[in-house]
Amino acid sequence: MALTNEKVQTYGTETTENESETHPGWMFWKKRRYVVATLAFFGFFNVYALRVNLSIAIVAMTENRTITLHNGTTIYGPEFDWDSKIQGYILSSFFYGYITTQLFGGWLSARIGGKRVFGGGIAITAALTLITPWLAKINVYLLLAVRIIEGIFEGVTYPCIHAVWARWAPPLERTRLATLAFSGSYVGTVVSMPVCAYLAKSLGWPSIFYFFGTLGLIWFGIWWVVVAETPAEDPKISKAELKYIKDSLGHTDGSRRITHPWKEILLSMPVWAIVVSHFSENWGFYTLLTQLPKFMKEILNFDLGKTGFMSALPYLAMSIMIQISGHLADWLQEKGILNTTQVRKLFNCGAFIAQTVFMLGAAFWLTPAGTISCLTLAVGLGGFAWSGFSVNYLDVAPQHASVLMGLGNTVGTLPGILSPIISGYVVTTPTAQEWQIIFYIASGIYLFGCVFYGVFASGEVQTWAIEKEEVKDTPMKERVTKGHDNKSFEPDF
Repeated sequence: MALTNEKVQTYGTETTENESETHPGWMFWKKRRYVVATLAFFGFFNVYALRVNLSIAIVAMTENRTITLHNGTTIYGPEFDWDSKIQGYILSSFFYGYITTQLFGGWLSARIGGKRVFGGGIAITAALTLITPWLAKINVYLLLAVRIIEGIFEGVTYPCIHAVWARWAPPLERTRLATLAFSGSYVGTVVSMPVCAYLAKSLGWPSIFYFFGTLGLIWFGIWWVVVAETPAEDPKISKAELKYIKDSLGHTDGSRRITHPWKEILLSMPVWAIVVSHFSENWGFYTLLTQLPKFMKEILNFDLGKTGFMSALPYLAMSIMIQISGHLADWLQEKGILNTTQVRKLFNCGAFIAQTVFMLGAAFWLTPAGTISCLTLAVGLGGFAWSGFSVNYLDVAPQHASVLMGLGNTVGTLPGILSPIISGYVVTTPTAQEWQIIFYIASGIYLFGCVFYGVFASGEVQTWAIEKEEVKDTPMKERVTKGHDNKSFEPDF
């Protein structure tokens, strides 16, 4: 038996509308939980800017051009003579480190707090990015090493943000707060791809790493000063907002040490439904993230400047759709139109079906307009999937969401390792037919994820995830009836 998320958690949210601390809805900066979400948005902006920069830089690093050597001689050729297989390993090296700290990041953030882990992970990655050009010029193995280390520190970011939401996000605002933050990943991709292309052409490829490394360190300073670990520790939060968050979360004790029921987690099919979906979504996403600039240059014959801009279009669509889907998902629950399970399955499976169709379309419609249109729709509609599986971790086990995200992102990182390597071995000539195979693989994985999630997913809090103190101290009738009505008001604070 599993109790619905709304029944277990959405209670005690009533508050009077004449509280002196209330603010108009549009003044989001007066609501501290939205300040946290906005800064988390810019955090994920940096996460992906620091991750995607090499996808553009490597095009400039390996393209043929006139090079002046130290002795004054000029030669024509690439600065780095790496074949497609070496480039595949370079592009995937980040994920070798990234996969190792997913579970650790979730565990650590549950122990010391999500704010510290999230900020520290991005800050160290940004600092390492600043020395990347110097290491790349010395030896390709040093480049591989620094990318692996960057992955280790950036690997904690996604799992630990759920530790932040476990303390800051009221249940009926989870989707919009989480998707607001996650959308920074796609906006970061949208902005960084053309900016990287511009910097590479104007100032040289090393400037890409200097610019985004510095930007990441500036963000860290702001995050560290402005964001508090918990609402109770925030000196600028209003009494009304603090009461609302505490009541909606059932006065969760943020300092209490959490024991994770690993056996139940690993045997839970709703958990594995989320993990499989995470893997499926990431396969298509990482395939395009690491390979799209090369595909556009090799098959569509775009130059570097146009490649950066056109590669960003799918992520622009994603950044818009993820905001729409987040608000729509919460609205459907607040109005009682659909329950949590129905919302998650509808959004996730619908997105995967659309992505399957349009990824296949990109494989067959190999013209600049056709391919870009199909890939933009495929990635853009994936925004709805993020209102499905990515928030689902908080539905099934709120207090364990950070380690569940760590588990899911560990499996979900495998595409980042495997996809570039497979692409490097499949696309060797390169030809349009070779690239079609890459799109076929992504389509098949999307379809499998859709079926698995549709069968096994749940939006209900699992019985093994209900805190023992809550089960013991709260009468069953009260636990089941509190918060039964999803038609909750929209607070003004």
